[in-house]
Amino acid sequence: MGFFDKLKLSRLKDGLTKTRETIRDNISRLTQGRTEIDEEFLEELENILIAADVGVETTLSIVDRITERAKEETYRSEDELNNMLLQVMQEMLLDASEDHPVDFDASLPAKPYVILIVGVNGVGKTTSIAKLAHNYHKSGKKVMIAAADTFRAAAVEQLQIWADRAGVPMVSQGQGADPASVVFDAVSSAVAREADVVLVDTAGRLHNKAYLMEELAKIMRVAKKKVPEAPHEVLLVLDGTTGQNAVSQAREFTKCVNVTGLIITKLDGTAKGGIVLSISRDLHLPVKYIGVGEKIDDLQIFDRSKFVGALMGKA
Repeated sequence: MGFFDKLKLSRLKDGLTKTRETIRDNISRLTQGRTEIDEEFLEELENILIAADVGVETTLSIVDRITERAKEETYRSEDELNNMLLQVMQEMLLDASEDHPVDFDASLPAKPYVILIVGVNGVGKTTSIAKLAHNYHKSGKKVMIAAADTFRAAAVEQLQIWADRAGVPMVSQGQGADPASVVFDAVSSAVAREADVVLVDTAGRLHNKAYLMEELAKIMRVAKKKVPEAPHEVLLVLDGTTGQNAVSQAREFTKCVNVTGLIITKLDGTAKGGIVLSISRDLHLPVKYIGVGEKIDDLQIFDRSKFVGALMGKA
């Protein structure tokens, strides 16, 4: 493992500290003085996992497998019991493994590759766009940002600050402009400049679903005038600190938009990092990126094996 891989893994482990400590501390308390498993034990284990937002379906699968193991094995100490629990949990969380996205420096299937970023206000959408731009730019790709959230006050200005930090150009028309017009200008400019990636910010007005659908549909139609296959991806940004509310948000958005993947942010600020696994399983959507810090390079490609290892303290 190279230096930068070790640095990313270290940041991932640091970002999941609250969740990991909550799970491991609670399991240690649960196994203290025990060498066998009973109904009370299993019920408490369920509560621990659900509190970490691992998800009901995944939690019940873990408990079922532990029940089967307990029928066949005996444990001479609480350490043996504790290690068995962590092993089973890691195995179960890895069962739903999916391919993680390609690295930022990999070849893209289209040029320009148009990515629509959606999500309600306050979930970290603006910073996620900047972090994606930074990673693509750092990998040698020409990136443009389209500031199509023209509804919210100061949204364009905030995005411009982050675009400057990422070192990439941004196309904007100011507050109140037609979002589709901004996207048309951005995609046209990307074609003319032979840019590799266009990242499109959008407004997060989920409370008005009809208007949201109409606006996003118009954006897509306009983008297709210049790039027929656009958008190539629609990424939904969710705030990891909101737990199961993020799942509800995702369900609402997927009714409006053909979401292709998820970005889960703010995992360093929650003890419920298990929501990443819960969302992926419940919605049958791949988690493509996770945010584990506030710095511009703290957005990581989601790798389930590394994530579970960091979550369980086995990385």
